[in-house]
Amino acid sequence: MAGASDPQASAFSAAELEFLAEDEMIEIVPNLRMDPLNFISGDFGPFRPQIATQVPLWLAVALKKRGKCTIRAPEWMSVDKLTQVLEAERDSEKFQHLPFHYVEISRLLFDHAREDIPDIYMVRSLIEDIKDVRFHKIGTGLEIISRERTYALRLKNLSAMEANIVRPFVTRALETFYKLSSSEMIQESDHIPSRQPQATNRGPRLLYISVDEIAML
Repeated sequence: MAGASDPQASAFSAAELEFLAEDEMIEIVPNLRMDPLNFISGDFGPFRPQIATQVPLWLAVALKKRGKCTIRAPEWMSVDKLTQVLEAERDSEKFQHLPFHYVEISRLLFDHAREDIPDIYMVRSLIEDIKDVRFHKIGTGLEIISRERTYALRLKNLSAMEANIVRPFVTRALETFYKLSSSEMIQESDHIPSRQPQATNRGPRLLYISVDEIAML
């Protein structure tokens, strides 16, 4: 990841987000018999033909490339579930709950397990529509920052990719408002007559942005 001192450079690249997403667990159906695999991140297996088991996405992709398994698409990637999410996104101002790495997971499965995803073209289209609706909501939220002096912004249920895109802009905007507020408070204190008691300057309110209750600053 780029240096954290620069808000613009602090964003993850698409490859880095995909790397993080590869630790998400997913179900596979092996077509081989193999003893458990022991890794630093944990033990996975044993593997028996036609018996489903849970493995990290990176291991599922590795086995899939070698023709050793099929990958079961997550339940949320079904046409019915995605249709429900899309309708809810359109009808509500709130962001609907989806896996934090739903964009990266779907991209990896589209690239490496196309034949294992039922109705893949419809699934891909629905996910793109969901992304478009959610980005429109994000844009609406950012307009609030542009029009008003906003001290905090809460965007719940953002995905990793969405949070990664808005983080640099929001961070810079809130920091700018913080600096402007600090300057104005200093100027106001300078204009207070000396004979009047001065109120204690507690400083401007704390700026923060919360995404799923995780501080982004």
